[in-house]
Amino acid sequence: MHTLGAFVLALQVQDAAPPAGSFDVLEIIRHSTIINQAVLAVLVIFSIASWAIILFKWLEYGKVQRQTRTFIEVFRKSSKFSEVNAVCPSLPETPLVGVFQAGYAELNAQFRLTGGGAANPPANPGRPILKSLDAVDRALIRAATTEVNKLEKRVTFLATAASVSPYIGLFGTVVGIMVAFNRIGATGSTNLAIVAPGISEALIATAMGLFAAIPAVLAYNHFTHRVKEFSAAMDDFALEFLNIAERNFT
Repeated sequence: MHTLGAFVLALQVQDAAPPAGSFDVLEIIRHSTIINQAVLAVLVIFSIASWAIILFKWLEYGKVQRQTRTFIEVFRKSSKFSEVNAVCPSLPETPLVGVFQAGYAELNAQFRLTGGGAANPPANPGRPILKSLDAVDRALIRAATTEVNKLEKRVTFLATAASVSPYIGLFGTVVGIMVAFNRIGATGSTNLAIVAPGISEALIATAMGLFAAIPAVLAYNHFTHRVKEFSAAMDDFALEFLNIAERNFT
Protein backbone atom coordinates (compact mmCIF):
# COMPACT_ATOMS: atom_id res chain seq x y z
CA MET A 1 0.00 0.00 0.00
CA HIS A 2 2.87 2.36 0.77
CA THR A 3 4.34 1.79 -2.74
CA LEU A 4 0.94 2.32 -4.35
CA GLY A 5 0.49 5.55 -2.42
CA ALA A 6 3.88 6.84 -3.55
CA PHE A 7 2.99 6.03 -7.16
CA VAL A 8 -0.32 7.92 -6.87
CA LEU A 9 1.44 10.96 -5.41
CA ALA A 10 3.91 10.93 -8.27
CA LEU A 11 1.08 10.96 -10.79
CA GLN A 12 -0.44 14.03 -9.18
CA VAL A 13 2.17 16.26 -10.86
CA GLN A 14 0.17 16.01 -14.10
CA ASP A 15 -1.78 19.07 -12.95
CA ALA A 16 1.48 21.08 -13.06
CA ALA A 17 2.79 19.52 -16.28
CA PRO A 18 2.34 21.26 -19.64
CA PRO A 19 -0.56 20.14 -21.83
CA ALA A 20 0.03 17.18 -24.10
CA GLY A 21 -0.22 19.35 -27.17
CA SER A 22 2.42 21.81 -26.00
CA PHE A 23 5.42 19.54 -26.68
CA ASP A 24 8.10 21.69 -28.30
CA VAL A 25 11.53 20.24 -29.14
CA LEU A 26 13.08 23.66 -29.67
CA GLU A 27 11.84 24.82 -26.29
CA ILE A 28 13.33 21.77 -24.61
CA ILE A 29 16.66 22.36 -26.36
CA ARG A 30 16.63 26.03 -25.37
CA HIS A 31 16.31 25.09 -21.69
CA SER A 32 18.84 22.26 -21.84
CA THR A 33 22.38 22.46 -20.47
CA ILE A 34 25.30 23.95 -22.39
CA ILE A 35 26.81 20.48 -22.79
CA ASN A 36 23.64 19.07 -24.32
CA GLN A 37 23.36 22.05 -26.65
CA ALA A 38 26.98 21.54 -27.73
CA VAL A 39 26.31 17.85 -28.35
CA LEU A 40 23.26 18.66 -30.46
CA ALA A 41 25.23 21.27 -32.41
CA VAL A 42 27.94 18.72 -33.23
CA LEU A 43 25.33 16.19 -34.34
CA VAL A 44 23.60 18.78 -36.54
CA ILE A 45 26.96 19.54 -38.20
CA PHE A 46 27.54 15.81 -38.79
CA SER A 47 24.06 15.45 -40.24
CA ILE A 48 24.35 18.44 -42.59
CA ALA A 49 27.78 17.33 -43.80
CA SER A 50 26.54 13.78 -44.36
CA TRP A 51 23.55 14.90 -46.40
CA ALA A 52 25.75 17.23 -48.46
CA ILE A 53 28.13 14.36 -49.26
CA ILE A 54 25.22 12.03 -50.02
CA LEU A 55 23.77 14.46 -52.53
CA PHE A 56 27.17 15.23 -54.09
CA LYS A 57 28.13 11.57 -54.45
CA TRP A 58 24.70 10.61 -55.78
CA LEU A 59 25.07 13.13 -58.62
CA GLU A 60 28.73 12.27 -59.19
CA TYR A 61 28.17 8.52 -59.45
CA GLY A 62 25.26 9.12 -61.81
CA LYS A 63 27.59 11.01 -64.16
CA VAL A 64 30.26 8.33 -63.78
CA GLN A 65 27.83 5.58 -64.78
CA ARG A 66 26.52 7.46 -67.81
CA GLN A 67 29.96 8.45 -69.09
CA THR A 68 31.35 4.97 -68.47
CA ARG A 69 28.72 3.47 -70.76
CA THR A 70 29.51 6.06 -73.42
CA PHE A 71 33.26 5.47 -73.17
CA ILE A 72 32.89 1.71 -73.50
CA GLU A 73 30.80 2.17 -76.65
CA VAL A 74 33.40 4.52 -78.16
CA PHE A 75 36.28 2.22 -77.19
CA ARG A 76 34.73 -0.84 -78.78
CA LYS A 77 33.72 0.95 -81.98
CA SER A 78 37.08 2.67 -82.54
CA SER A 79 39.77 1.02 -84.65
CA LYS A 80 42.66 3.00 -83.17
CA PHE A 81 43.66 3.95 -79.64
CA SER A 82 44.39 7.46 -80.87
CA GLU A 83 40.71 7.86 -81.76
CA VAL A 84 39.69 6.83 -78.25
CA ASN A 85 42.26 9.20 -76.75
CA ALA A 86 40.73 12.10 -78.69
CA VAL A 87 37.36 11.43 -77.03
CA CYS A 88 38.75 11.27 -73.49
CA PRO A 89 38.57 15.03 -72.70
CA SER A 90 34.81 14.99 -73.31
CA LEU A 91 34.28 12.24 -70.71
CA PRO A 92 36.15 13.47 -67.63
CA GLU A 93 33.94 11.79 -65.02
CA THR A 94 34.44 8.15 -65.95
CA PRO A 95 37.41 6.42 -64.28
CA LEU A 96 37.98 4.39 -67.45
CA VAL A 97 39.53 7.48 -69.04
CA GLY A 98 42.29 7.53 -66.45
CA VAL A 99 42.92 3.80 -66.87
CA PHE A 100 42.97 4.04 -70.66
CA GLN A 101 45.29 7.04 -70.74
CA ALA A 102 47.74 5.30 -68.40
CA GLY A 103 47.85 2.25 -70.65
CA TYR A 104 48.03 4.37 -73.79
CA ALA A 105 50.90 6.41 -72.38
CA GLU A 106 52.81 3.23 -71.46
CA LEU A 107 52.32 1.84 -74.96
CA ASN A 108 53.65 5.00 -76.58
CA ALA A 109 56.58 5.16 -74.16
CA GLN A 110 57.63 1.65 -75.15
CA PHE A 111 57.14 2.34 -78.85
CA ARG A 112 59.34 5.43 -78.64
CA LEU A 113 62.11 3.31 -77.12
CA THR A 114 61.83 0.73 -79.90
CA GLY A 115 61.47 3.33 -82.64
CA GLY A 116 57.85 2.43 -83.41
CA GLY A 117 55.00 4.76 -84.18
CA ALA A 118 51.88 5.70 -82.24
CA ALA A 119 49.79 3.02 -80.58
CA ASN A 120 47.23 1.99 -83.17
CA PRO A 121 45.78 -1.52 -83.00
CA PRO A 122 45.29 -2.38 -86.70
CA ALA A 123 47.90 -4.83 -87.92
CA ASN A 124 50.29 -3.67 -90.61
CA PRO A 125 53.71 -4.77 -91.90
CA GLY A 126 55.53 -2.10 -89.90
CA ARG A 127 53.55 -2.42 -86.70
CA PRO A 128 55.31 -1.51 -83.44
CA ILE A 129 56.20 -4.23 -80.98
CA LEU A 130 55.77 -4.10 -77.21
CA LYS A 131 58.82 -4.67 -75.07
CA SER A 132 56.84 -5.66 -71.96
CA LEU A 133 53.13 -6.42 -71.67
CA ASP A 134 53.58 -6.72 -67.91
CA ALA A 135 54.61 -3.06 -67.75
CA VAL A 136 51.36 -2.09 -69.44
CA ASP A 137 49.47 -4.24 -66.95
CA ARG A 138 51.21 -2.53 -64.03
CA ALA A 139 50.37 0.90 -65.47
CA LEU A 140 46.71 -0.06 -65.74
CA ILE A 141 46.64 -1.38 -62.16
CA ARG A 142 48.23 1.81 -60.78
CA ALA A 143 45.75 3.96 -62.68
CA ALA A 144 42.80 1.86 -61.50
CA THR A 145 43.94 2.22 -57.88
CA THR A 146 44.17 5.99 -58.29
CA GLU A 147 40.70 6.15 -59.79
CA VAL A 148 39.21 4.05 -56.97
CA ASN A 149 40.73 6.43 -54.43
CA LYS A 150 39.10 9.35 -56.25
CA LEU A 151 35.73 7.61 -56.20
CA GLU A 152 36.04 6.90 -52.47
CA LYS A 153 36.91 10.49 -51.61
CA ARG A 154 34.61 11.86 -48.86
CA VAL A 155 32.74 8.55 -48.61
CA THR A 156 34.79 7.58 -45.56
CA PHE A 157 33.31 10.56 -43.72
CA LEU A 158 29.94 8.83 -43.92
CA ALA A 159 31.40 5.81 -42.15
CA THR A 160 32.84 8.10 -39.48
CA ALA A 161 29.52 9.88 -39.00
CA ALA A 162 27.64 6.57 -38.86
CA SER A 163 29.91 5.13 -36.18
CA VAL A 164 30.54 8.24 -34.07
CA SER A 165 27.14 9.97 -34.01
CA PRO A 166 25.35 7.40 -31.80
CA TYR A 167 28.14 7.65 -29.23
CA ILE A 168 27.98 11.43 -29.23
CA GLY A 169 24.23 11.19 -28.74
CA LEU A 170 24.78 8.67 -25.95
CA PHE A 171 27.14 11.11 -24.27
CA GLY A 172 24.40 13.74 -24.37
CA THR A 173 21.97 11.20 -22.95
CA VAL A 174 24.28 10.39 -20.04
CA VAL A 175 24.69 14.09 -19.29
CA GLY A 176 20.92 14.56 -19.36
CA ILE A 177 20.37 11.67 -16.97
CA MET A 178 23.02 13.08 -14.64
CA VAL A 179 21.25 16.45 -14.68
CA ALA A 180 17.93 14.76 -13.93
CA PHE A 181 19.35 12.94 -10.91
CA ASN A 182 21.07 16.12 -9.77
CA ARG A 183 17.70 17.91 -9.80
CA ILE A 184 16.15 15.08 -7.81
CA GLY A 185 18.91 15.32 -5.23
CA ALA A 186 18.67 19.10 -4.99
CA THR A 187 14.90 19.18 -4.55
CA GLY A 188 14.46 15.93 -2.67
CA SER A 189 11.46 15.15 -4.87
CA THR A 190 10.92 12.40 -7.44
CA ASN A 191 7.83 13.81 -9.15
CA LEU A 192 7.64 13.92 -12.93
CA ALA A 193 7.78 17.72 -13.12
CA ILE A 194 11.37 17.60 -11.91
CA VAL A 195 12.55 14.37 -13.58
CA ALA A 196 10.86 14.69 -16.98
CA PRO A 197 12.76 17.75 -18.36
CA GLY A 198 16.17 16.12 -17.86
CA ILE A 199 14.96 12.86 -19.39
CA SER A 200 13.55 14.76 -22.39
CA GLU A 201 16.85 16.53 -22.96
CA ALA A 202 18.67 13.21 -22.73
CA LEU A 203 16.38 11.44 -25.20
CA ILE A 204 16.59 14.28 -27.72
CA ALA A 205 20.37 13.80 -27.82
CA THR A 206 19.91 10.09 -28.47
CA ALA A 207 17.34 10.72 -31.19
CA MET A 208 19.59 13.27 -32.90
CA GLY A 209 22.49 10.84 -32.82
CA LEU A 210 20.38 8.21 -34.57
CA PHE A 211 19.05 10.79 -37.03
CA ALA A 212 22.63 11.62 -38.06
CA ALA A 213 23.87 8.02 -38.08
CA ILE A 214 21.13 6.09 -39.91
CA PRO A 215 21.24 7.96 -43.26
CA ALA A 216 25.04 7.98 -43.14
CA VAL A 217 25.37 4.23 -42.71
CA LEU A 218 22.77 3.50 -45.40
CA ALA A 219 24.49 5.86 -47.85
CA TYR A 220 27.94 4.50 -47.00
CA ASN A 221 26.88 0.93 -47.73
CA HIS A 222 25.22 1.99 -50.98
CA PHE A 223 28.18 4.05 -52.20
CA THR A 224 30.66 1.34 -51.21
CA HIS A 225 28.71 -1.07 -53.40
CA ARG A 226 28.77 1.42 -56.27
CA VAL A 227 32.54 1.84 -55.95
CA LYS A 228 32.96 -1.94 -56.10
CA GLU A 229 30.93 -1.99 -59.32
CA PHE A 230 33.09 0.76 -60.85
CA SER A 231 36.23 -1.06 -59.72
CA ALA A 232 35.02 -4.25 -61.39
CA ALA A 233 34.31 -2.28 -64.58
CA MET A 234 37.88 -0.95 -64.51
CA ASP A 235 39.28 -4.45 -64.05
CA ASP A 236 37.24 -5.72 -67.00
CA PHE A 237 38.34 -2.79 -69.13
CA ALA A 238 42.01 -3.32 -68.23
CA LEU A 239 41.77 -6.96 -69.32
CA GLU A 240 40.12 -5.93 -72.58
CA PHE A 241 42.83 -3.32 -73.15
CA LEU A 242 45.56 -5.91 -72.52
CA ASN A 243 43.94 -8.39 -74.90
CA ILE A 244 43.95 -5.80 -77.69
CA ALA A 245 47.53 -4.79 -76.95
CA GLU A 246 48.70 -8.40 -76.89
CA ARG A 247 46.83 -9.24 -80.07
CA ASN A 248 48.19 -6.30 -82.06
CA PHE A 249 51.57 -5.43 -80.57
CA THR A 250 53.22 -8.73 -79.60
